[in-house]
Amino acid sequence: MKNFNRMFILLMVVITASFMMIQAFPAYGSTPEERIDSSIKMLEEMSKQSDAGSMAQYIKEGIGVALYPSVLKTGMGFGTKRGKGLILQRDPATGKWYGPSFTDILGASWGIQIGVQVISLVLVINNDRGMEPFTKGDNVTIGGDVGVAAGPVGRTAGAATDIQAKAAMYSYSMSKGLFAGLSLEGATLRIDQNANTAYWGKATPPKEALAKEATDKRVKPLIDKLEELIKKAK
Repeated sequence: MKNFNRMFILLMVVITASFMMIQAFPAYGSTPEERIDSSIKMLEEMSKQSDAGSMAQYIKEGIGVALYPSVLKTGMGFGTKRGKGLILQRDPATGKWYGPSFTDILGASWGIQIGVQVISLVLVINNDRGMEPFTKGDNVTIGGDVGVAAGPVGRTAGAATDIQAKAAMYSYSMSKGLFAGLSLEGATLRIDQNANTAYWGKATPPKEALAKEATDKRVKPLIDKLEELIKKAK
């Protein structure tokens, strides 16, 4: 009976903490400027990792990145993932960046899962199939509409040619200062039209936003941070 009471109390503490974080989370990174600032901080942390060079190489070779500084993952039997981010397009031939457009990621899962975790997520977009979900303006399901593979790191990065030919996107995620896995299967990518309007000053479809060269002073520090990371490419 005592063990049951302890487990019940522990479960209630986790549920309460999860509920409080869920309630507070929507305000985090809610404005375009906050998302840009948070993305810079995320890249600073990721660039310190020993495997950052592998991620940098694929950013250099790819055609864009989607940045989600804080994806909140909760589990109480029913699990959820949600985060706000942005996407930038890149021309590998010229090195020019375009955008940003703003995006959300949402997901749900079932299973034995209790707890709360905040994960930083980078999606490296390898090809047009990977970019399409961010330009269409429709909700897109990962695993159904578009495939995402775990980003190669370390020794596996050098042997990833075949994987890259198949994967529309690579995912790199970090929790508590370490690269960590995050299953995105079934998660939904959604364009945040309100954030696009707030940033560009008028209703701007994602395809139009990603055709604008990223020279605005608000996004330049993020571009500089990405270029700094690319210099670490292996």
